[in-house]
Amino acid sequence: MSDMSRADDTATTGAAWGAVLSLSVGVFALVTAEFLPASLLTPMATDLHISYGAAGQAVTATALVAAVAAPAVVIGTAKIDRRMVVWGLSLLLVLSDLLAAAASNIWVLLLARVLLGVALGGTWSLAAALALRLVPARMVARAMSIIFTGVTAASVCAPALGAYLGDLWGWRATFLAASSIGIVALAIQLTTMPRLPSTDGPTLRTFFLLLRRPRIRTGLITVMFVISGHFAGFTYVRPFLEQVSRLDVRTLSMVLLAFGIGGFFGNFAGGMMSGRSPRVSVAVGAVLLAATAFALLGDGTSTPIAFVALAVWGFAFGVLPVSIQTWTTQAALDHAESAGALLVTTFQIAIATGAILGGVLVDRLGAPGAIGYCGVALLVGAATMLGLGRGSMYARDQAGDDGVPVTS
Repeated sequence: MSDMSRADDTATTGAAWGAVLSLSVGVFALVTAEFLPASLLTPMATDLHISYGAAGQAVTATALVAAVAAPAVVIGTAKIDRRMVVWGLSLLLVLSDLLAAAASNIWVLLLARVLLGVALGGTWSLAAALALRLVPARMVARAMSIIFTGVTAASVCAPALGAYLGDLWGWRATFLAASSIGIVALAIQLTTMPRLPSTDGPTLRTFFLLLRRPRIRTGLITVMFVISGHFAGFTYVRPFLEQVSRLDVRTLSMVLLAFGIGGFFGNFAGGMMSGRSPRVSVAVGAVLLAATAFALLGDGTSTPIAFVALAVWGFAFGVLPVSIQTWTTQAALDHAESAGALLVTTFQIAIATGAILGGVLVDRLGAPGAIGYCGVALLVGAATMLGLGRGSMYARDQAGDDGVPVTS
């Protein structure tokens, strides 16, 4: 049964908005946990007696595992009630935060981030398909907007609160606080998630067929550049702001709050722009983000420049996920779970690539090296979407009509 058929079936049974809300809270907990290493990098590295680059690999570990987990969860759990899969993934999230809080060395920390990677990859690969099953087809966009609100809220709160609470309570207590959010999400899911019986799931062949679609390929190539660029810079933005901008912890928290607020508005702007043209929306977000990276390199010693640059950076990055998701979903309405898994896999490989390259650059060239790569990669990503994206709008899709244009 296709995901579009499932959405049609849901139309006759009503909408499970409580379950949609529970997914939003779960996504908030996931993104919060994912963001914490960037805002806690300095105290983590100091406490564990490792370099900034090594501490940054906590991001890499999560990303690499999520890249594998996304298709593995979709295929491996195809015959299991989706409600139970969601519960299991949320439990892994809680265990990950608790283990990170207790980590005595880099290896325990990496193990914790591996568990988070499974939860992250599995949840994101299922999110769009779950929305299709929980609400009638005409309400799917609203459901996805609610789910992405969790991303927006975490983008606002996690970076600034992570840095602030890390300074106030310590980085371990901050991870404990994050685990409590996961517990709340799991509790809501246990009480609101309806039965979602298994259906005929995808196979490896489904993924290869999707890769034959030009729009899918264009989106994935773009993701590799823009996401690796963002995470190469953002993972190590705290050392940059401390070493180049000379910010204290309190000012740093305010700058990261500016990033989060920018992301809040960027998420909504991305939703509006991608409704008209996801291709242009992705390109605009990428170019804006590149401009902020170059602005920091040009005058990163200025505190006002740092504030403005991080706010614009947050706005630009907020535009990207929803725009990329829209571009991909339009190319695979008939296989939402599989397309979601492909997107998550590529997204996480890009995160890992960015964190690794950023770690090498920051250890060898200092924090400006990672910021410089960020700017260049984002420009290449924008050029990819504007160049290849235009042609792929009219290319033949395996599941669609020949030459029928779609929203650009």
